[in-house]
Amino acid sequence: MADRDAFVVAGREFGSRLLAGTGKYDSFETMRHALVASGSEIVTVAVRRIDPDSPEGDIADFLPEDVLLLPNTSGCETAEEAVRTARLARAGGLPDWIKLEVIPDPRYLLPDPVETLRAAAELVEDGFTVLPYVLPDPVLQKKLEEVGCATVMPLAAPIGSGRGLKLRDAIRIMVEQAEVPLVVDAGLGAPSHAADAMELGADAVLVNTAIARADDPVAMARAFRLAVEAGRTAFHAGVMDERAEAEASSPLTGSVHRS
Repeated sequence: MADRDAFVVAGREFGSRLLAGTGKYDSFETMRHALVASGSEIVTVAVRRIDPDSPEGDIADFLPEDVLLLPNTSGCETAEEAVRTARLARAGGLPDWIKLEVIPDPRYLLPDPVETLRAAAELVEDGFTVLPYVLPDPVLQKKLEEVGCATVMPLAAPIGSGRGLKLRDAIRIMVEQAEVPLVVDAGLGAPSHAADAMELGADAVLVNTAIARADDPVAMARAFRLAVEAGRTAFHAGVMDERAEAEASSPLTGSVHRS
């Protein structure tokens, strides 16, 4: 069995390959318990949701100890908005790691590739560690790598859809040519979907809705944790090729035949 290997982003090593979101939970307490159960070491939070003056408490106060808080630019529709949001987050004391989201499409919540690339280049130049959320586009992937992004994060299916790895073929190409970690983000609805992405060779996955909206978010977080570990182990072990025809699992020689 392959050892559980480290996940390295921008020179920083993480033991878990499951990144977690913080939206859609019924309470901060449930969110915290689920994050602990997930084992996630990178937790993403929308910059606009961080409010130290909130009467309900600041979401950051409920995060597990020793996780990397990854601010994201959710709600930004242009490169200018995303860059401004990232800079405000850093000025407010948040880490200079940023999950870059530029989403002008209100129906399917698909990221804008042109504006994402523009924002990524500017933020990298400004000293940020940039993790961009994108459509599964191998050409865009190389351009983001060239400007210095720390990861590339293609969606598996539209955000919150729970449809699984619908864009498998493009993601497979991205896995094969990746020069920075590839994190499958959005659309994973079940632990089996996460295992599928990891078996394909993804370096990590990010999950939010599938955990937060489960009947038991804590148990589901644990299930995703195990699925990611199993999928990574299977990738290292080498998943068998599919066959069009059956093949006996036991040799026919030496078998007992009726006389």
